[in-house]
Amino acid sequence: MTQTIDQGKIVQAVCAATTEVFTTMLGMEIQAGEPYVETNTPGPSDGVASLVGMAGTWTGTGSIYCSAAFACKICSQFLMAEYHSVDEEVLDAVAELANMIIGNFKNIIEQDLGPLMLSIPTVVFGRNFSTRNLSKHEWTVVPFQCGDERLDVQVCLVPSGEKMHAVRPGYSDPYSVHC
Repeated sequence: MTQTIDQGKIVQAVCAATTEVFTTMLGMEIQAGEPYVETNTPGPSDGVASLVGMAGTWTGTGSIYCSAAFACKICSQFLMAEYHSVDEEVLDAVAELANMIIGNFKNIIEQDLGPLMLSIPTVVFGRNFSTRNLSKHEWTVVPFQCGDERLDVQVCLVPSGEKMHAVRPGYSDPYSVHC
């Protein structure tokens, strides 16, 4: 029996979590755009991305993506100082933002999916990069506007019994290796 998840509940949880963090922690207004679904979403080619893993009865990843300029603005709001270029503080602020948004999302969605645990956020910054996982599962993407800036919040969750990887030729399937 394949478990399914209601996309509407995912979108509602992402919107509630993101709006709560922006209004409470940053004092910034943010508006959700039209959500959409992608398979194996590549992320941006430049800017800042932060990813947080989720595991429990469901497994997956939550992530946020924004421009370098918006990352600096977010950090400026968090630390009440001016940041004009991406540095360690800016990357830490984006990681913490992802941690709070995906953490709030987790708390909301656990009512439907059961307990989930989070990983430590990973942050990627630069140009000409992409992020992806090895699954062919769908990502729910909710774009947000904050003034002229955009923030994408993305979630990919599958039941823990489903494989989220593709085995490369010549390598054993980790689910079939027994010690």
